[in-house]
Amino acid sequence: MLVLEALLAGLAAAAGTAWVALRIGPGRVRAVDRLRQSPPVVSGFLPSPGLVWRELVAWAGAVVPSAPRNLPLLKRRLVRAGFRNPQSVRFFYGARACTTVAFGLAGLAIGLHVYATADRMLLATGCGALIGYMAPMQYLVWRIRRRKRAIEKGLPNVLDLMVVSVESGLGLDQTVIQVAKELQAPHPEICEEFTVMNLELRAGKRRPEALHNLAERTGVEDVKKLVAVLVQTDRFGTSIAQSLRGHADYLRVMARQRAEEKAAKLAVKLVFPIFFCVLPSLFVVTIGPVITRLVRDLFPMIENM
Repeated sequence: MLVLEALLAGLAAAAGTAWVALRIGPGRVRAVDRLRQSPPVVSGFLPSPGLVWRELVAWAGAVVPSAPRNLPLLKRRLVRAGFRNPQSVRFFYGARACTTVAFGLAGLAIGLHVYATADRMLLATGCGALIGYMAPMQYLVWRIRRRKRAIEKGLPNVLDLMVVSVESGLGLDQTVIQVAKELQAPHPEICEEFTVMNLELRAGKRRPEALHNLAERTGVEDVKKLVAVLVQTDRFGTSIAQSLRGHADYLRVMARQRAEEKAAKLAVKLVFPIFFCVLPSLFVVTIGPVITRLVRDLFPMIENM
């Protein structure tokens, strides 16, 4: 009996040890596999359409010749539109070449679809190519205009925060950093410009030079006036907080006057929409039933006479 119990206990211990080994073994193997550096797996890769388009535009920009005399103006416009990549000029020329070819082919396809003559097909192709050539520049001008409006809209709030920061004891450089950090969400455009100015100051540029670069990058008249105020304040040693507060009040007065001017022009601008859109519908509503009654009742009476 004792021998049987000892045999059963040995079998149970062996079974438990085997079960534990089976449970632990795969875990150790997986851990070793995770720690072991696996060779790179090369699989079939299909590039995304965005990547293909980017490479195509970059290649076209490198192939298309550019006028060196227009490069400074184009770079200034790209910076004012928010494109700071060193390859932005190449991408712009590439996009212009691609849109010219694409719109030209679209004009040719439209001419073929309507069965136009050869001269009309040539005219449609030329018009499409001209539109494609002008489209990137018009988009760039639209981006510049929208960014300027955003900077003008956020400048009074920026000045108020600068006044609070300066009056609390911060210097002008620390104030710029604080403004760029706090107003990043509501006004990202002007905060981005302040961040670039801070980087220029850290790189070793003099403060007046960095401020003039800020005015040149934005191209906004209010920012140029602010830069002039800060440069004069730094040169003559006057109170920065008082100068900023006075300039903030001036900007708010100017914004109010511009709003009043636009409101005064509204009556003149509404003449043409009222004349061409409202009055015809008013005539149809008021005179239409009368004309209908005349046609229905008066004309039969005249014919019967």
